[in-house]
Amino acid sequence: MVIVHSKVRGVSARALGQFATRAQCAAGVRGEVDVLITSSAHVRRLNRRFCGKDKATDVLSFPVAEGTAGDIAISAEVGVRNARRLGHSPADELKILILHGLLHLAGFDHETDGGAMARKEARLRRALGLPAALIERTATDGALLSAGKRRRS
Repeated sequence: MVIVHSKVRGVSARALGQFATRAQCAAGVRGEVDVLITSSAHVRRLNRRFCGKDKATDVLSFPVAEGTAGDIAISAEVGVRNARRLGHSPADELKILILHGLLHLAGFDHETDGGAMARKEARLRRALGLPAALIERTATDGALLSAGKRRRS
């Protein structure tokens, strides 16, 4: 189920729910998944409470008990800002974040898995017709930023 607390122009809970069902199946995540589209302030509170990090982020995943795969919280504001910066629709950005959250629920961790999550996310992104995956563009943004700094020196 997708719950939209912070509305995003051109995005419906129904359409995101349909995508989440397809992505969940493609990612091999079993059980019920709830997705909350909310404010950055709310995501920041969740991040502080459950992860000990006092900052807003784009997506948080919370695996839960047996029979339920878990919950995903997404910042609407960060999603819209990312979409604008990267040149695609807010709907596509929220879908990318849902996919990323689902992969975390499936047990992937891009910080420790040597690229396994990035490869899976890229493959699923292409299969689901989405623009650049979250991990891919983070790596690309970092590489572009580093290259830009080198050129200015």
